[in-house]
Amino acid sequence: MQVQTYLLFQGRCEEALNFYRDAIGATIQALMRYSESPEPPPPECTPARPDMVMHASLQVGDSQIMASDDPSPGPRPFSGFSLTLSCADAAEARKHFDALSAQGEVTMPLGPTFFSPSFGMLKDRFGVHWMLMVAQEQAGCGAT
Repeated sequence: MQVQTYLLFQGRCEEALNFYRDAIGATIQALMRYSESPEPPPPECTPARPDMVMHASLQVGDSQIMASDDPSPGPRPFSGFSLTLSCADAAEARKHFDALSAQGEVTMPLGPTFFSPSFGMLKDRFGVHWMLMVAQEQAGCGAT
């Protein structure tokens, strides 16, 4: 069993995908617009602009994130999640933290903590919450 992240944007999905490509080196694996759908939407669905993203797949390291534009009217204020980006070292964490936080909001500055030599939290310009961290050395953990 596997749980995957699916991000819903309101007309800014393609912009977000390109941002993640540039900010953290993600690769856009697939992108399908509503205009490319082989079937018309069900009548009960909110109509979408033809240029909006119906489905996309983004590869980030070994992980896959899926995304689309949600044509439903009104804001989507739920924010009870964060994507965690594990970085190899503090320099990589700083590079990605600075890129993701551009035009966003830093909620915890990147720095050392008791559990990581480099950890920080932010909300990017699309409202997606991120935690970036470098794994703590495990040597000696749990030794008795």
